[in-house]
Amino acid sequence: MSARRSRGDGGLYWSESRQRWIAEVTIGYTPAGRRITRKAAGRTKTEAKTKLKEVLRDLDDGFTPSTGHDTVTSAVRDWLAYGLAGRDDKTIETKRILAEKHIIPLLGVRKLRELSADDVDRWLADRAKHVSTRTLQELRSILKRAITRAQARDKVKRNVVLLCELPKGRPGRPSKSLTLMQAEAVLMAAEQAKPWLSAYVTLSLLTGARTEELRELAWSHVVAHDRDRQEWRSVTEVGWEHEEFAMYVWRSVRSSGDTKTPKSRRTLQLPARCVRALAALWEHLDAREPEPGSTHQRRLVFATRNGTTMSAGNVRREFRRVIARAGLVAAEWTPREMRHSFVSLMSADGVPVESIARLIGHAGGSAVTEKVYRHQIRPVIQEGAIIMDRIFPDAEEEGQSPS
Repeated sequence: MSARRSRGDGGLYWSESRQRWIAEVTIGYTPAGRRITRKAAGRTKTEAKTKLKEVLRDLDDGFTPSTGHDTVTSAVRDWLAYGLAGRDDKTIETKRILAEKHIIPLLGVRKLRELSADDVDRWLADRAKHVSTRTLQELRSILKRAITRAQARDKVKRNVVLLCELPKGRPGRPSKSLTLMQAEAVLMAAEQAKPWLSAYVTLSLLTGARTEELRELAWSHVVAHDRDRQEWRSVTEVGWEHEEFAMYVWRSVRSSGDTKTPKSRRTLQLPARCVRALAALWEHLDAREPEPGSTHQRRLVFATRNGTTMSAGNVRREFRRVIARAGLVAAEWTPREMRHSFVSLMSADGVPVESIARLIGHAGGSAVTEKVYRHQIRPVIQEGAIIMDRIFPDAEEEGQSPS
């Protein structure tokens, strides 16, 4: 008869019903004093004993073993349900769609404890053929954070995603901007659009404000300079019979309501065409009969008929009608490219990149502006070329034959 195993070393026994060797170890006790056990099965006694040793090694390392049935799917869905508290609903939905499309179908059935770095590397390499580098980065982040949450709950011992490098994905959609001629065509097309759409397109193009900032712009943040009182006051109080106007870009369509960064919170003086478009929208709202039963106050500049914030999809659809009327291919343009166009037009007119950075509210100043809008910024270091052209003039440009 074999000697009894020492206490705390677990036990091995044969299960007739399962026709397996069962390894069992006590990992703790409930508040009521009942044992909490973990079991593992093997076709042979040696296989079961190996699994028992793994469980005991985890306990020695201070890791409380889970049942081992947790999968990538359960970890990702748990993170989506409980790991995004306080995030915007749209952000959560975007991450859910990415997970359901790219992670769960390909890695979902894999048990967390069996997921290897090689599995993740192969998955990333496969997704790199189908999505952009930015999307690939987001997918890796979702998986990493889901496993980190599972790791904190002793469902897996380590996060293998941290061992994997991010490959380069497909080229993303290139940013582009309107030329001066195209911008003029878009502004003319906007003048024939609905009053709110006309004002939206005009402000987007002539102030460089983000679309999320404009959709949360309040009438109380559109201000005029009252010369009599020498102060800026809301147009809701003083009307439109003034010479200088500005808007406070202080909020955006985010869960917190704040702008993207603290430096994005800025005050912009409004060009005359913007003032005219906003005044026309104000008059239109004055003339329009309120919806039956509607009691909402006029708060947002760009709002639905019920006074709520417009969705990005609605704005994009209406915006593309203006683009089509301007003679451009509507599907190739989005509202955010009015901001790109603002940067491009300002740079082409000789405005220093430092000034552009302040206007568009970049937290990192000109360095961020040059990185994000590198296709829209003209060369900012021109001194060398100018000096070399003076020292070594191009004979052909001067109409002279080389000697």
